[in-house]
Amino acid sequence: MFFKKRFLQEQFQPGFLGIFVNPFYFARKGLYQHISSLSPLISGRILDVGCGGRPYERLCSSSEYIGLEIDSPVNRESKKADYFYDGKVFPFRNGEFDSVITNQVLEHVFNPDDFLSEVNRVLRDGGTLLVSIPFIWDEHEQPYDYARYSSFGLKYLLENNGFNIIEYRKSINDVRAIFQLINGYIYKKTVTQNAYLNLFITVILMSPFNILGELLYRILSKNDDLYLDSVVLAKKKGSKWA
Repeated sequence: MFFKKRFLQEQFQPGFLGIFVNPFYFARKGLYQHISSLSPLISGRILDVGCGGRPYERLCSSSEYIGLEIDSPVNRESKKADYFYDGKVFPFRNGEFDSVITNQVLEHVFNPDDFLSEVNRVLRDGGTLLVSIPFIWDEHEQPYDYARYSSFGLKYLLENNGFNIIEYRKSINDVRAIFQLINGYIYKKTVTQNAYLNLFITVILMSPFNILGELLYRILSKNDDLYLDSVVLAKKKGSKWA
């Protein structure tokens, strides 16, 4: 039981052990570091849109933390959501939340303007939005993978839907991005239904690339044009932060 709990923790909050057991070590490590450092600015009544397993809930200082997912039999069985919706209209009143989080969700939204309009609607004036979204990544959760956004595209999309960018971060903007893509390729070509076999493959085939990436990024320069994820903190327009 302890090993299973630690293994699951290493999937979204990877430490040293994650080098050996997490196929997505660099991507998840970068996301956790950035979200962890920005989370003190996410507080009050919080809505997590596309909450999944709510991996970052404990980082936030919330008076109430609410998870929202699209309604489907699979999501009702596997996601830790408090509410489900039709994929169009959030089941909440205007200005009901102090903060909204949406992690690795926007790429799965076919109509991003409609989605962000709903996020804006349920946020109070001056409310905070924390978004993470992949930039360099393979197609996933097919066929519901619709877009990738450059930093310029994502800034335009947010500003055009009533948000001001407070902070924009490019996560894993160095040689580790290349090693993560290699491991992502290996994972998709080798993953099985057997969790123990998957772990063995990760240790044998993927952890060497994690180790090599950790070594090389310390001596090679960064590249802001090549990165795995965007992590953005924004405020609803009209805020004193605008």
